[in-house]
Amino acid sequence: MKKAVVCGAGGFIGHHLTGFLKQRGYWVRGVDIKRQEFADSSADEFLLFDLRIPGNCRDAVLIDGKPADEVYQLAADMGGMGFIHSAECEIMTNSALINAHMINAASSAGVPRYFFSSSACVYRDQGIGDSYLTEEDAYPALPDNEYGWEKLYAERMALSFARNRGIEVRVARFQNCFGPFGTWRGGREKAPAAICRKVALADDGGTIEVWGDGSALRVYTYVADLCAGVYDLMQSDIGEPVNLGSDEIVSVDGLVETVAAVAGKTVNIKHVPGPVGVTARYHSTDRIKMTGWTANYTLRKGLEETLPWIEEQVRTTGLGGR
Repeated sequence: MKKAVVCGAGGFIGHHLTGFLKQRGYWVRGVDIKRQEFADSSADEFLLFDLRIPGNCRDAVLIDGKPADEVYQLAADMGGMGFIHSAECEIMTNSALINAHMINAASSAGVPRYFFSSSACVYRDQGIGDSYLTEEDAYPALPDNEYGWEKLYAERMALSFARNRGIEVRVARFQNCFGPFGTWRGGREKAPAAICRKVALADDGGTIEVWGDGSALRVYTYVADLCAGVYDLMQSDIGEPVNLGSDEIVSVDGLVETVAAVAGKTVNIKHVPGPVGVTARYHSTDRIKMTGWTANYTLRKGLEETLPWIEEQVRTTGLGGR
């Protein structure tokens, strides 16, 4: 039985990844500064650790005094576009500390395989109609925000340990991920969850507010596909960063229309000022497909799993948030 450590297991993707690994016969230790807000963890063991502290990182990767077989580093201070633009100092400080201490701890302990969750935010802005970006197009570097800069530096740090310390490192640049059990209100939620909440609260024929003019292009990846891609990459021999996400490109207005269709509602859009981010973001997935991975969920299929969960949160809490 392989033993894995999932850092960030109290978060949305980390929670799902823990369950994914358990289904494949792993013994899993979850580690986070908090527990999952919306569901019980399926981890065999859960440690409430602040991974900004070096000693906690060391203790996290050792199981009964021996290094874990695999460490999945997803812990970060993060959120949606509103949070990314308002919490630059927290992002740069907290995530940088976690990433520096975790790769050091894993390498020093003798962990053989280490996964780092990067982001498509490492890339420059794209124009609508531009060619798909490959992994090499992260350079010359020009991320749109500090979250992207920190992720790019953390990639390089992890890969430097791979070159110099003998630890196998795998890096995936995540596209916008969505699904049940994710943050859906309060300012840290990402666009799919925010739109699902707004549509859930809207009357049929009502109006919701959307930041920007709605034309920005994105790729939205369902969490089950993301977890499968992480696992396939971790078992592969691909040592370079890979783009991990769906090939379906959707505008923000298109996202609203798809959520409304799943909800069975007619929804009008009022465009308002707000942080939008880049004009377009879509990338080549040829490298991850070398593992045999492919996305199984369309945006609509994923929303058919996600929207009912958020509707239930709205009904049971009575809290729509902002």
